[in-house]
Amino acid sequence: MQKLWLIGASLLAIPSAYAEDTTQSQTDIEVPSPWTTEVEFGYQAHDGNTESESLNTRMNAEYVSGRYRTNGEWRFYNLYKDGEEDKNQSTYSIQSDYKLSPKTYLYGSFQGNDSKYTAYFKDYTLSAGLGYQFSYTDDFKLEVEVGPGFRYQEPNLDEIDDDEIVFPDIVEEGIFRGNIASTWQALEHLSLSADITIVTGHSNTRTDLDLSATNDITDHIALKFSYDQTYHDKVPEGLDKSDSIFSVNILFSF
Repeated sequence: MQKLWLIGASLLAIPSAYAEDTTQSQTDIEVPSPWTTEVEFGYQAHDGNTESESLNTRMNAEYVSGRYRTNGEWRFYNLYKDGEEDKNQSTYSIQSDYKLSPKTYLYGSFQGNDSKYTAYFKDYTLSAGLGYQFSYTDDFKLEVEVGPGFRYQEPNLDEIDDDEIVFPDIVEEGIFRGNIASTWQALEHLSLSADITIVTGHSNTRTDLDLSATNDITDHIALKFSYDQTYHDKVPEGLDKSDSIFSVNILFSF
């Protein structure tokens, strides 16, 4: 009889011990952080017949929780040539998304561009609309967004003579915005990204193209090659319609 009691007690203890172990393993599961941050930094200096130095930086933060996703980014590019400033441009944006279904979402975005040496000193865009995720996997992401909005632009008149009246008015108008963003994990440590944004209104059409290739060095450090181009279909006389920047940066992700 005593042996039967011992066997019964042992059988009863097994589920209890298993439940305790399962509870402990569940509490040990690490929940990923909803925050993702990136910092880029690039610098070049040239000496000789022409002395120049350039600085480009980028900071990005994204927060994802449930149906909500918010992303903020700031970029800065500065170039000095022979002791004088030749380029100065700052770009910043923030966007919030709300999932309606596994593939569709609503978005609201703001983007600002401040520059001293392009067609417009200030170029601000506010937009809201619908987004669709054709693919959103670890290997390939493709998202498309369309929607109406509002644009404010202050033209760059300092680059032309005082007697030339070219686009002297500040632009305040309704616009239509479209965006295509894609990322492809081509190799284990190499990813390729392409992003194109078109904002069109009565005054002009602006197109932003961002291409990049990122090669991972460690889990948190990578080497990034970027090509950014901005195109306006209408600009003051004597100014180029497009401005482009090619940069090689060190990328830190957290």
